[in-house]
Amino acid sequence: MSDLDEFRRAKDRWMSLDPQSPLTAEQRRRFGGLVYFDEAPDLAILVTPERVSGMSLVEMATSSGETAMYEEWAHTAFDVDGASATLTIYRHPATDSLFLPFRDATSGHETYGAGRYLEVHELEDGHLLLDFNYAYNPYCAYNEGYSCPIPPPENRLSVAIRAGERMFDGRTAEHRHE
Repeated sequence: MSDLDEFRRAKDRWMSLDPQSPLTAEQRRRFGGLVYFDEAPDLAILVTPERVSGMSLVEMATSSGETAMYEEWAHTAFDVDGASATLTIYRHPATDSLFLPFRDATSGHETYGAGRYLEVHELEDGHLLLDFNYAYNPYCAYNEGYSCPIPPPENRLSVAIRAGERMFDGRTAEHRHE
């Protein structure tokens, strides 16, 4: 079993059993697992971040109409299926964790319409590994009671990122990898 498979199984267990899961009690009773794209090794991309000087605070709109504050941390450029893509990486000012909210050509059709998230970790050599196989839906994809940052316009890609979590419909009790 790969690390990704183990990660997905652990997440499914947490989603179905933990009271802190974003799923409602009814959803947890019927939950059979999240739906994922098959692992896509070509969408684990090593990038060199172009750090933003001064790291200004950015107000990011949320699904509830409020705003969340992040620092603009770096810009990245890479290719997906021969097409150029650029994204902005943000940092949470309270936790220093790096955050990548994005939309792509699958949003609203194969994946959650508002977009997905990716946690980003800086490697010892200063590079970043953007492993889109770990892309996940925000909590508001499962439960409208959550307020989730909406990917800003600069993080809306015209290319498809067919990796990570797929759309959650809340009705399925079937675990599928496609």
